[in-house]
Amino acid sequence: MNDARHVSEISFEGEVGIVRHHDFLCEEEFYFESGSVLPAFQLRYETYGKLNESRDNAILICHALSGDHHCAGVYSLNDRKTGWWNQMVGPGKPIDTNRFFVICSNCLGGCQGSTGPTSIDPKTGQAYRLSFPLPSIRDMVAAQSRLIDFLGIQKLCCVVGGSMGGMQALQWAIDFPDRVESVLALATTPRQNNQAIAFNAVGRAAILQDPEWREGQYAPGEGPDVGLSVARMMAHITYLSDEGLDKKFSRVRRLLNSDQTIEEIEFEVESYLRYQGDAFVNRFDPITYIYFTKALDRFDLYGENGILEEAFADVTARTLVVGFTSDWLFPPEQNRRIAAAMLRAGKNASYAEVDMKYGHDSFLIDSPELSRLICNFLQES
Repeated sequence: MNDARHVSEISFEGEVGIVRHHDFLCEEEFYFESGSVLPAFQLRYETYGKLNESRDNAILICHALSGDHHCAGVYSLNDRKTGWWNQMVGPGKPIDTNRFFVICSNCLGGCQGSTGPTSIDPKTGQAYRLSFPLPSIRDMVAAQSRLIDFLGIQKLCCVVGGSMGGMQALQWAIDFPDRVESVLALATTPRQNNQAIAFNAVGRAAILQDPEWREGQYAPGEGPDVGLSVARMMAHITYLSDEGLDKKFSRVRRLLNSDQTIEEIEFEVESYLRYQGDAFVNRFDPITYIYFTKALDRFDLYGENGILEEAFADVTARTLVVGFTSDWLFPPEQNRRIAAAMLRAGKNASYAEVDMKYGHDSFLIDSPELSRLICNFLQES
């Protein structure tokens, strides 16, 4: 939990302030959807706000592919980088920590403190690497449910997530209908289309064809950095929009002389993507990237019968699905299908579409309209 004493001393008005992570160790066996088993696992998580006496004010936030447990606040006065959804979580913010107890954990299979490919296999004393089971979205949710048990919470007030986090939120409503009061799924999909799968496949190929891949047996601090950087650069393009990129960079050139070499960065947008790739390499593991993109590709709520409403047969949660007009990775139509299928199944569901110009990542951008939507939805909780 966040350290309330430090927060009050430093006084971050309208912010959760200084936070610290916690590690939940589950010492019971964990069975993956594939049938693989872990003898135990750990989830790293953060919390914001206070759990009330009746323990019915908890909200779980699920992160996207490149996210983690650090959703809001800062770690110290010297490290002022806020969590990835800081503008949305805090006192008086749409996800109001004066009212709600907010939880965010790094997914099972991750590389930011939760058990994953870089963790030590107790049987061998070496990192799991490719011997770590490939987690599904359902596995991620099942692991989170153990954390929620540990925190003494029977029912979540809301499960919230965007992109891969939205998939987890929907899976929560499907797998644990008695434990979820409401669901807020943003910029997500009931299953990826071929274009999204294709982009993920090319990203994985960049990693696997890097000479430093070494069949996943690269040394700590080494590995297929070039491949991972290229994968991130390409994926990042899918999170943006043409209009957003044009507004931000407008074909601005860094170099204008005719003597420059082809290796030099010419356009500002190239420099931006190079920065994104390099920064990602410093905080993410290539195997986790491969595993998480595979989890995205395999997520399919249509099931064997191809009937989406069947997936929601047992759902009881009030649900809001939010799409963004400029999102071409998980377009508005894919989000509308979720709400429409829920309505056909007789569920309490609604759909909202936000006109934003920042592409798939719009759900991460500070927006008055999105803030109002979330605030209004949670006021009914």
